[in-house]
Amino acid sequence: MTRVLSALVLLPVVVGAVWFLPPIWTLVFAELILLRAVLEYVEIAVKTGVSVSRTTTVVAAMVTCAVCGLVPSQLPVVVMTATVAMALVELARGQPSMLASMSVSGLSLLYLAIPLGTLTALRAQAGPEVLLLLLVTVMASDTLQYYGGRAVGRRPLAPTISPKKTVEGAVFGLVAGIVVMGLVGRWWLPGVDVVLRLALGAVVAGLGIAGDLFESTLKRGAKVKDASSVIPGHGGVLDRLDGYLFAAPVYYAVVVLMT
Repeated sequence: MTRVLSALVLLPVVVGAVWFLPPIWTLVFAELILLRAVLEYVEIAVKTGVSVSRTTTVVAAMVTCAVCGLVPSQLPVVVMTATVAMALVELARGQPSMLASMSVSGLSLLYLAIPLGTLTALRAQAGPEVLLLLLVTVMASDTLQYYGGRAVGRRPLAPTISPKKTVEGAVFGLVAGIVVMGLVGRWWLPGVDVVLRLALGAVVAGLGIAGDLFESTLKRGAKVKDASSVIPGHGGVLDRLDGYLFAAPVYYAVVVLMT
C-alpha cells in the first residue's frame, strides 16, 4: 500500500512538470533528481570501501547533465573536461586507490548524468509527449514485472543478484513495454514505424530490467537493500530511477535518428 500511495503522489508531479511547464523546468527537476541519485550512488561506493569526493562527483555530474540537455553537441568536450578535473582532484587527495575512485566518479557521468540529460534533451527537442512515452513505458513495464511476478512468478531471473525477480515477471514487463510503446506511440511517436515501435518497446523494457539488475548488483556489493529510504515503499531515488538509466540514451538515439 505504501508503494502505491507514493506512486500516486509522485506521478502527478512528474507528469504535470513535463507536460505543463516549460522545458527548462524539466532540466531543473532532472538536476534535483540527479543530485540525490549521485549522493546515493557515492554512498554505495563508500560502503564498498572506495573513497570518492562527493563534491567533485556531484558538480561534474550536474554540469554534464545540463550540457547534455541544453547543448548535446558539446557533450564530448564536457565529459573529457570533467574527467580530467576529477582526476586532478583525486590526485590532489592522494588516494592510494585512485583507480577505484576515478572509476566510481567517472561512471557517474555515464550511468547517471547522461541518461538524465537525455531526458531533458527529449523534452526540449521532441516535446513532452515523446518524453512521457518513455516514462510511461518503463513505468508500465516495471509495474507489470512487480505484480505479475508476485502473482505467477516461479523461476528466478537472476537469483544471485535479485532473488525476488522472476522470469515470468520479466515476460510481463516485456509485454507491457511492447503494448504501451506500440499503442500509445501511435499518437505520441507517429514518425516511427509500428514495427520499430514494437521492437523499441521490447528494447526499452529489456534495458529497464537490465538497469534494475545493474543497480541491484551495486547494492549487493555494498550489502544494502535500498539506496536510501527517501521514497516510502520504493527505497531511494536511485531505486526508482534505475529502470530509466539504460533505456533513456537508446530511446533518445532512436528518436533523433528516426524522427
